[in-house]
Parts: sequence; C-alpha cells; structure tokens
Amino acid sequence: MLSGLLVGGLAIAIIIASIVMFIGALILVPVVAVRLPADYFAHRRRERRRMEGYPQVVRIALIVMANLLGYVFILAGIAMLVLPGQGVLTILIGVMLADFPGKFRLERWIVTRGPVLKSLNWLRRRAGKPPLVFDE
Repeated sequence: MLSGLLVGGLAIAIIIASIVMFIGALILVPVVAVRLPADYFAHRRRERRRMEGYPQVVRIALIVMANLLGYVFILAGIAMLVLPGQGVLTILIGVMLADFPGKFRLERWIVTRGPVLKSLNWLRRRAGKPPLVFDE
C-alpha cells in the first residue's frame, strides 16, 4: 500500500516536472536563441569575458550558479528527449551555461546539426534577427 503511494507520488512528480520543463523551455529557448549575436559561432576561439568590477566572491558565486543551472538544463534536456519539450535546444542552452573543456567545439557541433540550426534560425527570423553565421 505504502509503496503504491510512493510510486504514484513519484509518477505525479515526474509529470509535473515534465510540464514545468516544457513550459520553461518554450519560454527560454526562443529568448536565448534571439539574443545570441549572429556571429556567436563565427570565431574559432571564444574570447574569455572577465567579470571585472565584481568582487571575487561574487564572480565565483556567479560561475558556480551558472554551472549548476547549466547542468540542470542539460539533464532536463536529456529528459525532454523522451518527455514533452524541446530537448536538443534545452541541452544546447545548458551547454552554453556550463563551463567545461571543449565546450565551444561541442556548442558549434550541436548548432551545426541541420534541424537545430534550422530551428534556431527560424526563431531568429521571426524576431527580425539575422541568421547565425559560421566562419566555414
């Protein structure tokens, strides 16, 4: 009896989380896709931006929070591959937020996949922004 309630509660929690992730992705993916500069992927290397003007404690806290949020988005995107939602685009946002070696190459690889690039450029076109450009 108790295990049935736990399983039922877990199923409801998964359904609610799926709905929240779906709505969040519907809101965040277009916002991020439209705000990206058209030449975001046009360079072979990305220039490191420093957060000058902020105390070191604040910089570290922001980096930790961005990484945690990025990994949450990556996990949510993986879940959305089988649940309702925009899984690949959500993973892309998570990858952009997280910081790890080879990140830029992975971002470029994901974005250059046909359906992903087509979707991102469609969102950008609807917002009156130019399509993403690459150096190739």
